[in-house]
Amino acid sequence: MLYTRKGDSGTTKTFGCDQRISKSSAIAEALGTLDEINSFLGFLKIKSVDVFFVLEKNNLNVPETIDRIQQDLFIVQAETAGAEKNITLEKVKWLEYIIDNIEKSLPPIKTFFVSGGTELASISDIARTIARRAERRVVGVHDEGLAKISPETLAYLNRLSSVLYAFARMFNHINGISEEAPRYD
Repeated sequence: MLYTRKGDSGTTKTFGCDQRISKSSAIAEALGTLDEINSFLGFLKIKSVDVFFVLEKNNLNVPETIDRIQQDLFIVQAETAGAEKNITLEKVKWLEYIIDNIEKSLPPIKTFFVSGGTELASISDIARTIARRAERRVVGVHDEGLAKISPETLAYLNRLSSVLYAFARMFNHINGISEEAPRYD
């Protein structure tokens, strides 16, 4: 059944908890934003079908990479909801590997860049901003002591926006699109 009527009064339940919380609570907001980034990554995944980046002589299949990130985000959601699950250091290092290797094939960053270029770069930039918001919401839950969030999970969320930024830059680069710096005029 797609509805239970239990949330009609503006409350919801989290993982393994009998207590209902307000849908406007910090935890509900964090979980909703994590769901939003995960859903948007699904859009990026289908739009990037058959896109590969060459990293250290290996092909990085972008849709498979995004799928793996989506699976990791379910761990973040479970932890934020109070489950005894958390992101491992290996998952953080995996994102760092991708970021570092994409960065090696791109010109160095000397300024901010105006979003745009290719469709995939634009979609990646939108995903990056949603990921940043999800990170802020989860940090808020952590800072308020509403859930115990591991340092690895916080690092993973921070790297998530970086990998999406690297994707945006790479999508433009492989299509010969130059990055546009802001003019501030």
